[in-house]
Amino acid sequence: MKYKKDFFNLLAKLRSGENFAYTRFSDGEICVMQDQELRLASDHVVVGPKVYGFGYSEDDHKHYDPSKHGFLKDALIDAYKFKHKDYYVGGICSGCTCASKEFASWMHDLYGEVDDNLTSTNLLVNSNYPLFVQNFIPILKGKKIVLVCSENAKIEQMGFDIVKDFRVGKNCIVNDHHLIEEISQWISENEVKDHVFLFSASSLSEVLIHNLFKSNQNNTYIDIGTTLHPYMGLDIARDYLKAYHYNLPHPDLKSSCV
Repeated sequence: MKYKKDFFNLLAKLRSGENFAYTRFSDGEICVMQDQELRLASDHVVVGPKVYGFGYSEDDHKHYDPSKHGFLKDALIDAYKFKHKDYYVGGICSGCTCASKEFASWMHDLYGEVDDNLTSTNLLVNSNYPLFVQNFIPILKGKKIVLVCSENAKIEQMGFDIVKDFRVGKNCIVNDHHLIEEISQWISENEVKDHVFLFSASSLSEVLIHNLFKSNQNNTYIDIGTTLHPYMGLDIARDYLKAYHYNLPHPDLKSSCV
């Protein structure tokens, strides 16, 4: 199954020190790329013309306004369509529950001819998450780690050393694009090479990874999403996290993308 094969492919690259980039595009990114309003608040969610009566924790709050934030749409499309042999794009699959088949079809059309670098946006989560915890995290202990994460994250007891961290604040998807220049400058001034950059910054992760990889392919850049939230003292809101860390039954831990 490609879902497992791609996971172990990236794991092998990480273990061997072969540099690469992995980006993830899910339903939120698609909404922005289609220039629809996106708002995640405490008590409601807006996706285009639809309003839903559930909410997200403060660290997940975001707002994309098409009339003000078109630069994010353009940046995400550029990141999604970028091609390089060591640049992997996680997109929506047609057989999972993270988005509709229409979304999957739209993303495939935008990407163009399917190649081996197009993989799953859920590569590190769901049924692959136990593999991530048991195999991926231990490898990080032997790497030089740079972390891009929430200003509320507690990173002192992550289980591996972090040589540098960059923090994002509220609505980072539109407010923290200055980090492109800030991180690039830090890499250049310190001649940073063979470091592993981990990104937990919502859609901003894709923008940062794309720009940093374009200018410097001597490091590894991975969008880890919420996978390390339990280790950073952040909200464990995702079902796959609650199922694994609280030992609760949930179908997400058996879900594989196709």
